[in-house]
Amino acid sequence: MRVTTKVIQGNSIANINTNKVYQDKLNNQMATEKKIVRPSDDPVVAIRALRLRTNVSQVTQYYEKNVSDAESWMKVTEDSLTTVSDVLTDMIEQCTKGSSEKLTSTDRNTILDALKALRDEVYATGNADYAGRSVFTGYRTETTVKYTESTSQRFSITEQINSDALDSIAYINSDYLNGLNDANYNNGTYTDSHGTTGNNADIAEQGIEEQKIYRIRLAYNNTDDTIPVIKLYDPTVVAADPEAKVADQYQPMTGLTPEVVKQTDIPSPYQMMADYDKANEATIEGGGVATDHAILIPETGELLISKSVYEKMMKLTDDVTTPTKDESQIQITYEKSIWKKDDLRPEHYFACTDMSDPDPANHINYNTDYLSGIVEKQVIEYDVGLNQAIRINTTADEVFTHAIGRDVDDLVNSMQAVIDMEETIERLKKIRDGLTQDASYDDNYKILTNQIDASNKALTFLKEKNQALFEGGITKMQGHLNKVNEATTECGTREKKLELIKNRLMSQKTNFETLESDNENVEITDVALQLKGAELTYQAALMSTSKILQTSLMNYL
Repeated sequence: MRVTTKVIQGNSIANINTNKVYQDKLNNQMATEKKIVRPSDDPVVAIRALRLRTNVSQVTQYYEKNVSDAESWMKVTEDSLTTVSDVLTDMIEQCTKGSSEKLTSTDRNTILDALKALRDEVYATGNADYAGRSVFTGYRTETTVKYTESTSQRFSITEQINSDALDSIAYINSDYLNGLNDANYNNGTYTDSHGTTGNNADIAEQGIEEQKIYRIRLAYNNTDDTIPVIKLYDPTVVAADPEAKVADQYQPMTGLTPEVVKQTDIPSPYQMMADYDKANEATIEGGGVATDHAILIPETGELLISKSVYEKMMKLTDDVTTPTKDESQIQITYEKSIWKKDDLRPEHYFACTDMSDPDPANHINYNTDYLSGIVEKQVIEYDVGLNQAIRINTTADEVFTHAIGRDVDDLVNSMQAVIDMEETIERLKKIRDGLTQDASYDDNYKILTNQIDASNKALTFLKEKNQALFEGGITKMQGHLNKVNEATTECGTREKKLELIKNRLMSQKTNFETLESDNENVEITDVALQLKGAELTYQAALMSTSKILQTSLMNYL
């Protein structure tokens, strides 16, 4: 093969250019500290780089954003739960004090004020938020647990309870005694809880009675004056239609027509129910059948039930072979339109319907699945790893239950009744001590003594009731505290799990960043040496090529 000068020249220039391309590659690596500038430089490195960068980006998102947000959310939750725990502990302390037999009026007023303040503090904590989102309201993070101002919003609420919600209270027919004063004690008239009118001068301790009343305490007081609907499980529905929906298997209680009687009505709802029970006892003794009764007191949110209804409800049992429904469940539907500041919002707790809009088509239903036996927690989860999520929220019904406030209301009302009766007795004693020695002295003294005796008898009943309530309050508040402690423990467990995940993510982030660096970055020292070698090679190539190209055919002529 004949090699001409032109061939040599072309090969030399091509080799010099190849050397220059290599030198340019090393220069780029020195400038960028990367092995490649474009995917075509090394497709294997490029593909691996894309994968590693994706891994680093994902882990960084989990580690720096998701985990951080989850930690903050759970920290706010834990702080709120700690506050509630402290408040309930204080409530237990107040209940312990209130259960003492040796309390002065000053002691009672102090306990009363403390319980009211603690009650408000419990629910105030429920509106805790993180970054503008309520932490205890499940998916409805834009709403608060309680109303922040007085509102008019008509709701139909269905509470689903069982026999645990049934209890009894002692009723003392003594309210009319508190109206006695120096102007009417001997010449005025009174109307007792039966609606019977009498002369104040005829008041005697024989008229004071204590009676047992059965009730269901609803979640709210100040309900509307609408007739409540009480439903129980009806097996005949399934017998007639095996495919009937669970919600349709609960039907209004047969033989029961509930009434609505206001607390201020005469006769009083408590006295009416006591009279109903007395009449039923007489009917049963005579071989008859008791008549069922139920009375809603809108102001107090109490559903008074006759003893016959109480006994029927206490016998309700759940069939364990039907997990999708609770045959022992009692459903009570009522309405409430006026909401005070600090009232808990019903949509976080019950199956309910917002009927504020007159057009039924615009009514808003909440938690309708509850009536079908489906009660799913509104769990908020954060992705904190590949195919790994962790729950971050605690829902209001796990901590801020209506029972806390309602239990406090019972304690406050009972304590206030004792305080009022003590003031009545002191007032009557002061009137008696100030009697003028005249012709009416003996008669007035006797009248006042009888009234004081009646008031003392009522006070004895009220104190016994109050002491029993406060003793029971210790157990109830401890139960609420246990529930809060359970929620706090679960929150702490999730925080601990999140901490372990965070440590693992930090380790993964470091490993992926190391792999990414090893795959993409160059060793500067090696590149510098290679670049220096390339430069020397380039210079040598230029020198040798220049010498070769100086020789031509003329040198041989």
